[in-house]
Amino acid sequence: MKHYSVLKKEVISFLNLKPDGVYIDGTLGYAGHASEILKKIPNGKLYAFDRDWEAIRYSQEFLASIGSNFELIHSDFANLKEELRKRNILKVDGILLDLGVSSPQIDTVSRGFSFMREEVLDMRMDQTQEFDAKKLLATYSYSNLCEIFFQYGEESKSKAIASEIVKYREQEDIVKTNQLVDIILKAVGANYFYKKHPERNIFQAIRIEVNQELEALKKVLPDAISILKPQGRLAVITFHSLEDRIVKNVFKKYSQVDEKVQGLPEIPKGYEPVIRLVLKKPFVPSNEELAENRRSNSAKLRVIERIKEEDEKKEIH
Repeated sequence: MKHYSVLKKEVISFLNLKPDGVYIDGTLGYAGHASEILKKIPNGKLYAFDRDWEAIRYSQEFLASIGSNFELIHSDFANLKEELRKRNILKVDGILLDLGVSSPQIDTVSRGFSFMREEVLDMRMDQTQEFDAKKLLATYSYSNLCEIFFQYGEESKSKAIASEIVKYREQEDIVKTNQLVDIILKAVGANYFYKKHPERNIFQAIRIEVNQELEALKKVLPDAISILKPQGRLAVITFHSLEDRIVKNVFKKYSQVDEKVQGLPEIPKGYEPVIRLVLKKPFVPSNEELAENRRSNSAKLRVIERIKEEDEKKEIH
């Protein structure tokens, strides 16, 4: 299974892996990062999450060739805290979230993630869920389509594209990727289409909505911080500005003095920062990595370290 794990060496380095530590890979994929983590924790335990049964099946066999001290959990990382609690895991030494769509998902024709070839529109990370890209395009109102295209795709021609989708589906169901690409081309015109490539933005927006990716990210970040042990680290790799903005803002919030006591000459116990930024600016792939894997060109790695336990006065939520 061909898969390239972005910033793999850097992630392993920044996580400060301990041989007997407990670690979480919230985005297992095809176990590129997970396999490297497992190699370095012979006396520890790895818990890895993924919504994709294909990824779980492949990674189970792959990781078993390295060790047995892991458990794969078929669940959205938004449920990370609850799933770990079921297993009596309340604190961990490190967490990784790699938010990219894995190469096998993009390249598998039946998954419908790619706009570069004809395939059935799907875009589900978890193929057991009912809601997919076809249902979205068939049921969302004009205003709903405008909203997700503008918010999640940051597409300036959102209204024109939404209008063309509504008009088209009155005559025919939109079930194939090439249909959607043709609709977008007709809506914006050839000049804009070939200069700006709005299909990238629209496909991204639909994928984010189908999988509720940003809502899951907003939930998991505070939960992840809350279960880190002191000196435990959380590493997050983002691939577009919407994700990165959420991560940056959450990290900023928890790395600053509580706003209730800002400006006081002495910070009361319980209101100090919860985390520190390991990286002041996001780490990006090297030129060598970019040459080897073009899909890593938008990747950004942010890392924080837990510096204190929760206090009754300042809970993480």
